[in-house]
Amino acid sequence: MKKIWPFSFNILYFAAFAFLLPFLVLFYQQIGFNGAQIGLLTGVPPLITLFGGPFLAGVADSMHRHKLIMSLGIVTAIVVMFLLPSLRVFGIIFLLIIIYNFFMSPVTSLADSATMSMLGTERAMYGRIRLGGTIGWGLTSLFSGRLVQLHGLNFGFWAFCFFMLINFFVIQKFAFGKPEADTSNRGDFRVLLSDRRWVLFLAVALLGGIGVFSVAAYLFPYMKELGASETTMSISLTVATLSELPVFFFGDRLVRRFKSHGLFILAITLIGVRSLAYASVSVPWMVMIVQVFSGMIFPAMWLAGVSYADENAPAGLKATAQSLYGAVIFGFGSAISGFVGGLLLESIGGRGMFLVFGIIILVGLVLVEGIRRILPDKEVPQSVQRT
Repeated sequence: MKKIWPFSFNILYFAAFAFLLPFLVLFYQQIGFNGAQIGLLTGVPPLITLFGGPFLAGVADSMHRHKLIMSLGIVTAIVVMFLLPSLRVFGIIFLLIIIYNFFMSPVTSLADSATMSMLGTERAMYGRIRLGGTIGWGLTSLFSGRLVQLHGLNFGFWAFCFFMLINFFVIQKFAFGKPEADTSNRGDFRVLLSDRRWVLFLAVALLGGIGVFSVAAYLFPYMKELGASETTMSISLTVATLSELPVFFFGDRLVRRFKSHGLFILAITLIGVRSLAYASVSVPWMVMIVQVFSGMIFPAMWLAGVSYADENAPAGLKATAQSLYGAVIFGFGSAISGFVGGLLLESIGGRGMFLVFGIIILVGLVLVEGIRRILPDKEVPQSVQRT
């Protein structure tokens, strides 16, 4: 029965964002913001996530108030997105977006931490829980655009608030395990950054973040260069989303077969190869072929990284470890990819951009893995729970 709550959380969370993320820039354009203002509103949030996620997750770990921090994040999101459609002043909107991203930044990592705790000895089944996110996003995306078209952009904000309100009650059923007897490390992410193995893991995660966000942000502009229609772009996104399903469903078998670190390295390798594959296509239908395999890569990377972080987090740092992993991918990696990718897209085009990113990811992976192999293994301090 415990599994139903994190599974439901993922469905509702990603269903909410299917009504919000695709339409935020359209909202900014509708109220008359210029390109520089929109750039700030879309470029700053990943940096807020980079710092806010580990900080608030550290607070949750140190005080063992994970549910409170999650609830605060969701309530903040509901309030901000309920107010946003009625606002027009850039300064106020920018401030609210900063507040929203700061308090929401640890929510998914805390949910992953709770999921791993609630699964207990069945932690390899995490992928099937996370499958709910793909279902929520995929199903909602089929009709969110039509509803927004019929009822206006404000409907997307209200739908987001509705799903998040339900999720507020769902997370009250989450369990994060008992506080650990060893509190010396609790909430201090510097313990992770002082471990060379963790630094190297995060370096690989950074490469993954660069590869993931480059596709999320720049695949459609590249497809436009190739002459693809908006319908073709939409179909390519649907194809990639559907191909996530088998990987999340059979994720436990993949983790057992390759182990968490092995699967993580394999996924990052495929991300680099995927970038080179995008660089090699010449017509839109060839992109569709790459998309069939593309959607399988992110879930493999994500569930492997979550498993690795859970297995190797020192005592008292489970949620902090998950948040730091997510912050590097969606914060630091996304920011670098967004900034550098924009420059490359303008100067050498989409094909050249994906070629450069593919080379960077694969060469970087070889270097980091080479360093990792010459370092001695370090035992992870085991958690001791209070009885």
